[in-house]
Amino acid sequence: MSLEPLGDKIVVERLEAQDKTSGGIYLPESAKEKPKQGKVISVGPGKVLDSGERSSMTVKEGELVLFTSYAGTEIKHDGKDLLIMSEDDVMAVLG
Repeated sequence: MSLEPLGDKIVVERLEAQDKTSGGIYLPESAKEKPKQGKVISVGPGKVLDSGERSSMTVKEGELVLFTSYAGTEIKHDGKDLLIMSEDDVMAVLG
């Protein structure tokens, strides 16, 4: 089953949390921070402007993005944990 976001929404699959610190210390599940990076799975058609035209989306499917800490709504779809968020929640595209 496909998941098609509406308007300026995007669907992002969050990257896995780090298992150990840069110093080599392994982290328990309770100490891991949720990553603020993810891969764009699906992109909506764009926001409808006051003129009636649609704005073009800046992010594209397959790109890695950096987003705000409390961005989006978490959902489970086909066994995957995904986020649906507004394009405005994306701070940068990672290259």
